[in-house]
This record gives sequence, structure tokens and C-alpha cells, in this order.
Amino acid sequence: MSGHSKWATIKHKKATTDARRGKLFTKLLREITVAARVGGGSPNGNPRLRSAILEARSNSVPGDNIDRAIKKGTGELAGEAYEEVTYEGYGPAGVAVLVEGVTDNKNRTTSEVRHLFAKHGGSLGESGCVAWMFTRRGYFAIERTMDEEKFMELALEIGADDMAIEEDHYEIFTAVEDFTRIQEELERRGVPLAVKELAMIPNSTIPLPGDRAASVLRLMEALEDQDDVQKVWANFDVDEKVLAAH
Repeated sequence: MSGHSKWATIKHKKATTDARRGKLFTKLLREITVAARVGGGSPNGNPRLRSAILEARSNSVPGDNIDRAIKKGTGELAGEAYEEVTYEGYGPAGVAVLVEGVTDNKNRTTSEVRHLFAKHGGSLGESGCVAWMFTRRGYFAIERTMDEEKFMELALEIGADDMAIEEDHYEIFTAVEDFTRIQEELERRGVPLAVKELAMIPNSTIPLPGDRAASVLRLMEALEDQDDVQKVWANFDVDEKVLAAH
């Protein structure tokens, strides 16, 4: 299993507290605002916005909040001037880490992200130092409610680029331009999705020794919890038993 999907499914399994849910709402709405600013306020002509709206709705973000976020992006309502930021660096054991964020104060965010890397045994690197190790793709983790044969038939029918069968879930990978179409088709069919996102998938993974897993996961969690961070990707691979103990 890829380091990305392990991290994504770890997050999914964690209990969602009210505080984390509020933070998730904020991050989803920021993505909608930025998507509307960059590509316009019509979801039909803006695939990124369409995907962001679907994600927000699937996480029970109120429709009024979504509408306001779009209008802030298009300038119909006053709002913060957000800009997108990307950070690259290394965690413990040489794990490559890619961080995507949205901020209204780049200097503040850069300082806080650098501090989190250092605090958890990593280091913030230069632009381009690890991005080449990842490829953006659509990613879905599907709960194992069907047998493997039916899953493979499903993946072929919907036009998946690639698929994987894991111990406790299935995985589907798509081209970026196919992500929204495939998400809608899976949801139309009632397929239970544990994770659905446009992801930076590592081109290859590095094995993470058990004694370093906890420190890497703490870094990932700390970065995820930073208010301006939207997504965190990494290229580690770790034994399922180690993950279960985390």
C-alpha cells in the first residue's frame, strides 16, 4: 500500500472530535474560496471547484457556508486574501514530505511549518526537493463490502487508471480530469468510500522501520493540525502491525 493511502486511511479511522470537525470545515471552505478565485464560481466550468463542493457536501458542510465561500472567491463578498503555498521537506528516516496550504500570511505559515518540521525531527527543504517524487492523481479507498472479483469489474466499468487490493480496503486511482466523474459514479452506485481526494501519490515508497514510525506519524499529525495546512503527503511504507499500535 502506498504511503499516501496508509496516511489517508489512518486519518479516516481516527475519531472525529468537534474541534477537528470545525477545523475540517474551515479547510474545506478555504479550498472552495481559492478554487472559485482561480477558476471562476461555476462548478460546471471549474472542475477543482466542483470537486471541492462535492467534498464539502460529503462532510456535511452547510450549503449556505459553501455559497458564501464561493462568493468570497469571486469577489461578490468581502473576504480574506488567501494564497496557495507548498512546502517540501524531509521527516525522520528520510521520508519525503509534501505540504499544501492556503494562507493569508505566508511569512507566518512558513515559520510555523518550519518549526513543526524541526520539532519532530525533520527539516524544511527548498522548493522542488521532493515534489518530483509524487504525481497528482485521483484516489479512492473503498470499504470491502464486495468480493474482489466484483471490485475489479467495478474498476474496469468506471474507467479506473489503476487499482489495488489491500487487506482491509480496495484502492482506485484515476487521472485528475476523471476524478469528479468517477466520484459521482461511485456515489451514484452507492459504493462506500472511505477516502476520496485528489492526491499527490508517491512514485515509490521507502520502508519505515518500526522504531521510526511513531515519530514520522507525529510529524504528519502536527502538520495536518496546523491551521493553514490543507493536505500532507509522504512516501513512507510501514507494516500494518505498527500502524495498528499507533
